Amino acid sequence: MSTPPTNSSKNSSLPTPFSLRLTFEERATLEKEAGNQPLGAYIRSIVLPDTDTPRKVRTRTRQPLKDDQALGSVLGELGKSRLANNLNQLAKAANTGSLPVTPDTEKALQDACGAVQEMRNQLMKALGFPIAKGPP
Repeated sequence: MSTPPTNSSKNSSLPTPFSLRLTFEERATLEKEAGNQPLGAYIRSIVLPDTDTPRKVRTRTRQPLKDDQALGSVLGELGKSRLANNLNQLAKAANTGSLPVTPDTEKALQDACGAVQEMRNQLMKALGFPIAKGPP
């Protein structure tokens, strides 16, 4: 029986890693099937089903997002908005002194800040963080 290959490093006692190229679709399928299990551990359990070798390396479990729908909503709104471009235009106008600060302008800026705060709150909720009340 042959011995498994080892790393070329003299100080390493870990086996040589094995690499496998997958298409995006193949990887997505495997990740979906793996659920919260790390992908490597899932593949190992499929390829070597009767082997229950304890791993020396601590494995992490993937944590699903708290609310995928809320996160998708935020990302969709950010994609539709031209937030970065608009902020850049506002900064340029403010720096050149060409931005008149009228009550309408101030209200529009406050509305925009409120929308950004709402997106922040939805993102925090989707990621499972507590939402702060009041101004940031």
